[in-house]
Amino acid sequence: MEPIIFQYNGCPIREKYDYKKQSLYYQYGGVKIGDNFVLSSGDNINSVSRNICASIHVMSNEALITIGDNVGISAACIRTMKSVSIGNNVNIGADCLIMDTDAHPHDYLQRRRDFEKLMNRKDYIALIPTSPIVIEDDVWIGARCQILKGVHIGARSIIAAGSIVTRDIPADCIAGGNPAKVIRPISVGTSPDLE
Repeated sequence: MEPIIFQYNGCPIREKYDYKKQSLYYQYGGVKIGDNFVLSSGDNINSVSRNICASIHVMSNEALITIGDNVGISAACIRTMKSVSIGNNVNIGADCLIMDTDAHPHDYLQRRRDFEKLMNRKDYIALIPTSPIVIEDDVWIGARCQILKGVHIGARSIIAAGSIVTRDIPADCIAGGNPAKVIRPISVGTSPDLE
């Protein structure tokens, strides 16, 4: 029997999984996934995400999504043109959007379809604002958050549901809002010892 790569809707995923028929898509670049990764998608697996399908999309040859060990994601969309790094023991709530790119150039003339057709893909992608995202270990991101390009979320922090994160969030705090800002620090080490 082939080894389990990760779980998708609670079902073990092995080497022969056809990513393009589901919601995991990386035509370019790559995805590195740690142990014990669970991705919930569609089929009302999580009532908060309703029946939304998850999406993991790598959009350039140089792009990489790295997901650590013991990560759980509920019907989120992760899209990268450069780099999205998710640490260990991270929980990402239903219907979140994590995107290290604006997806289109800012100049309206460059967004026109005929302009894109005149250029090769690499030159067109170079026009799109992009900056890596880092989510450190033990972060909890609430449902329907947006984590935008260039953001670094520090270890053990909590992002309140519905937040739009446009700037770095330090470790050990609760942040929320639009744009997200630190609400208060978290007292670390107050939980019972689990080891």
